[in-house]
Amino acid sequence: MKFVLDGLPVYFPYDYIYPEQYAYMRDIKRSLDAKGHCLLEMPSGTGKTVSLLSLIVAYQQFYPEKRKLIYCSRTVPEIEKALAELKRLMKYRQAQGLKEHFLGIGLTSRRNLCVHPEVSKEKRGPFVDSKCRSLTAPWVREAAYSEGGSNIPTCEFFESLENADSSATIPAGVYTLEELKAFGKEKKYCPYFLSRRMVAFANVIIYSYHYLLDPKIAELVSRELSKDSIVVFDEAHNIDNVCTESLSIDLTRPLLDASSRSIGLLADKIESLKASNSEKLQNEYNRLVEGLRQVQQQRDAEEFMANPVLPDDILTEAVPGNIRRAEHFVAFLRRFIEYLKTRMRAMHVVAESPTSFLQHVKDITYIDRKPLRFCSERLSSLIRTLELSDLSDHGSLAKVAAFATLVSTYQKGFLLILEPFQNDHDTVPNPVLHLTCMDATLAMKPVFERFKSVIITSGTLSPMDLYPTLLGFRPAVMESYQMSLTRHCFLPLTITRGSDQVAVSSKFEVRNDVAVVRNFGNILLEFSRIVPDGLVCFFPSYLYLESIVASWNDLGMLQDLLKYKLVFIETPDAAETSLALENYRKACDNGRGAVLLSVARGKVSEGVDFDHHYGRAVILFGIPYQYTESRILKARLEYLRDNFRIRENDFLTFDAMRHGAQCVGRVLRGKTDYGLMVFADKRFARADKRSKLPKWIQAEMSDASLNLSTDMAVVISKKFLRSMAQPFEHTQLGVSLWDEKLLDEHVAKEKSAARRESDQMDVDQPS
Repeated sequence: MKFVLDGLPVYFPYDYIYPEQYAYMRDIKRSLDAKGHCLLEMPSGTGKTVSLLSLIVAYQQFYPEKRKLIYCSRTVPEIEKALAELKRLMKYRQAQGLKEHFLGIGLTSRRNLCVHPEVSKEKRGPFVDSKCRSLTAPWVREAAYSEGGSNIPTCEFFESLENADSSATIPAGVYTLEELKAFGKEKKYCPYFLSRRMVAFANVIIYSYHYLLDPKIAELVSRELSKDSIVVFDEAHNIDNVCTESLSIDLTRPLLDASSRSIGLLADKIESLKASNSEKLQNEYNRLVEGLRQVQQQRDAEEFMANPVLPDDILTEAVPGNIRRAEHFVAFLRRFIEYLKTRMRAMHVVAESPTSFLQHVKDITYIDRKPLRFCSERLSSLIRTLELSDLSDHGSLAKVAAFATLVSTYQKGFLLILEPFQNDHDTVPNPVLHLTCMDATLAMKPVFERFKSVIITSGTLSPMDLYPTLLGFRPAVMESYQMSLTRHCFLPLTITRGSDQVAVSSKFEVRNDVAVVRNFGNILLEFSRIVPDGLVCFFPSYLYLESIVASWNDLGMLQDLLKYKLVFIETPDAAETSLALENYRKACDNGRGAVLLSVARGKVSEGVDFDHHYGRAVILFGIPYQYTESRILKARLEYLRDNFRIRENDFLTFDAMRHGAQCVGRVLRGKTDYGLMVFADKRFARADKRSKLPKWIQAEMSDASLNLSTDMAVVISKKFLRSMAQPFEHTQLGVSLWDEKLLDEHVAKEKSAARRESDQMDVDQPS
């Protein structure tokens, strides 16, 4: 359908539109017109992606400056989904007679885009990256050319792309990742480097958060994006954690040992280069005297050696004299690593600020702060000078250099925590030195400052009022939308007690109580008896999941459960979880039915949809609070309290409720879908917890379903499932669906209401 939104012609690739989609588009347009940022919560399964793309592409094409859209999502399947929606939209616009030169591409890692017959066989990302560099590094290619290309292997796809110069482009269109690979194979171009090259020319780029938020990658990939680009962070309920993680580094004993070995290899290489070609080292020394600006210009696009932070003031400075010569720099790094090793011998927990850490470094080793700031850049320069293509040996050293650069660049918002034991009860030391970032604004600030319009959106952003504080911005529009429904297709139930009237809760004091464990087991048994096909359960942690499953097994409950459905369990291992998910879907497809036991904050809760029969009910066992004894979490809570005036309990509840909402939101993937949302914890009955759930879930919560025992919840659920199983008469038009005519009527009503309001204001004003 085509409609005009405040003077903007919008092409929407479906015959009908949801009322909330129209409201969502209108608010995005308001935000773009105001050149401001916005925070929008759109219910799950209401076509958020297609609404976003339809409005922003219409905006791009209508206004002459044609601002680029940078669409950030979390996972590769979500990137694929967004590309498929964009493809459908552009096909529809073309069918409507619009002739547009439009390019939409997705960007992801080498592992997902490599088409080299040997390298693409590797399963792990770092190995793919390493093998790719050993074939594409400039010095490898130079050596191959000088020797006639006989003995030294190169990548034919990369070579043909480089030799094609500016003629190697992608024709206009929207390309999914698979289509990009197919195009690369056909033209004999490397899809990864081709997509990197096309970023500057594409109208829409869809990639992962890290390409914009992680300074190491953003410096390489997103450096040339224009300032008037429109940035979208989709599924952004967890964005503050992504920001802090992108600037945090953990060092372990094995990592420091590997760095020492790496230093030895570099020293040997320097000695052999001194003997064979000392001029190279002298040239590098001369470049470093001139400052890093020249080094930057020559820099090869290497994610491996990217700098974690590179403020402009560093670029204009000369590299400190004591690390300019290669052998001096290697000795400097060796001294720093030995210092870190001695720090790790401590048998008690140490927490200190970067300032205190740097002072201690200076007192013990006489290493100054300034050369530490240049560590990452100096190491990348050395790697290029030594022409090392196999970088797999130097990953640990790069991490130490990044640690040195970060700790010496930022004074506020960071804390160093040394934990000598993995668990407090351990007796064998396994030290970890955490450089932890506690301030999400450090990663987000450059994005908000650089781009005029940043749209942060998700299905579960509630409670929304903390995001502007956590991320450090002022939204021009902040809105949460209701879900317009013809029938009540999801039913939230709060079970506060078992059939024996014992209260159920995952509170630490009672979570392992036999009565609570038995009641949780009975809830699962009763629901597996009445819910058809798939049933998904979420627990606060892997530890609790393991202990409760073991207890259910001892009580004979698992055997009873297997009479009704097969049981699959999510584990921390990604491959095992993928296999469990595949078999879970098979069991749902063939009618046997299945239960999936998973963890809030795990892979299943974040990126997997359980549409239709794959998820007819979600049970949330307890409130998914973070592990509050974590020292890193305690430090962050203290920082938020002191700097942002956010109380510890407010943040913990905010974090738990957004993850809880994310878990139960998995059950509903569209308005024709239906399912049960079961909150199994007495604390969910309290108004202060409930009020932090998204508005669209709260709207369906009635007083009758707030304080239930297991048997009462089962009776209500049976009735709900029976009514949902009846044939659904498609009479949604006018209630939860609008066609063009209804949309025009709504727009006319809005205009007349606005006119009346302005007339009223004129009357009220004194003459």
